[in-house]
Amino acid sequence: MKISKKNLSFIGLSSLVLLTSPFATAAEMSNMDHSGMDMSGDMSDMDHSGMDMSGDMSDMDHSGMDMSGDMSDMDHSGMDMSGMDHSGMDHGSMDMSGMQGGQPPADARSPDYSNGVPYGQYGKPMMMGSMPLWGVSVDDLGYQFDEDQINFEATGWYGTDSNRIRLRTEGSAQTKDDKEIDSLSSLAYWKPLSIFWNGEAGVAYDTENDNAAVMAGIVGTAPYFIETDARAYLYTDGQLRLDLGAEYEWRLDQHWVVIPEVGLTAFSKDDHDNGITKGLNEMETEVRLTYETFNRQLAPYVGVSYETALGKARGQRRQENESVDSSSLTAGVKFWF
Repeated sequence: MKISKKNLSFIGLSSLVLLTSPFATAAEMSNMDHSGMDMSGDMSDMDHSGMDMSGDMSDMDHSGMDMSGDMSDMDHSGMDMSGMDHSGMDHGSMDMSGMQGGQPPADARSPDYSNGVPYGQYGKPMMMGSMPLWGVSVDDLGYQFDEDQINFEATGWYGTDSNRIRLRTEGSAQTKDDKEIDSLSSLAYWKPLSIFWNGEAGVAYDTENDNAAVMAGIVGTAPYFIETDARAYLYTDGQLRLDLGAEYEWRLDQHWVVIPEVGLTAFSKDDHDNGITKGLNEMETEVRLTYETFNRQLAPYVGVSYETALGKARGQRRQENESVDSSSLTAGVKFWF
């Protein structure tokens, strides 16, 4: 019985020593100085998968540790580093040039962003502002019942938003007697001068005077959306003609539009052979009621026109037994495409 008691006391003392030894070891490691540790050797075969680094390592001094050795084969998959503080680490001198990304090669992408893919049968695309287009606008094609004549005014153009060639003609054609046609036609270069104004310059021919001329003009939109045009014609005989016009579109709804317009004609000198006097010669006015249809490309109209001689032209017309004033009902159509 005594031997049994002594054995039990020895076993209990041994167990107590074994239990306290880990705590003593941990206490000693917390105060260890690692500044003199040399880890420059080959640690590639070390397995850290079972290392538990979740404890408090804040008091450990690693400043003197040499970790310049080859650690490429070290296995850190099992290391728990959640408690480590990286706030004091300096990444400014780290060389990351070998990582994925970096500088692209010089020929990584073609300058036109096509990546070598051709444009196909239609060729390289163009901006709409650089593409030459064409258009035709017939502003007036109507019949004057009292004068028994057809009035016309049409313009055709080809070019871009910055440069165009314009062909324009206006006049009247008699439908009785000799069926005479009086027209003033011009071929001009057109170019924008500002946001609301465009300039024209070219040559013209007047069938009424049977004379050619050099033409220059300005066309645009005046304040309150008044369409305005001014053209000067210098004839080969030295005569200077000035045409002024203004037009306004008073829209009643999406289709019905009332269009009043006025035009003035002046000359620089007398030409009695052609019924021309110096100064203002004639004023033409008209009011139309139009109905726009087919996407506003076709607009039939009815209206009233009035013409009167001005200045010395009134007296000359009386001497030649011609009417000084005239008015007429009109009907016609305007369209563009």
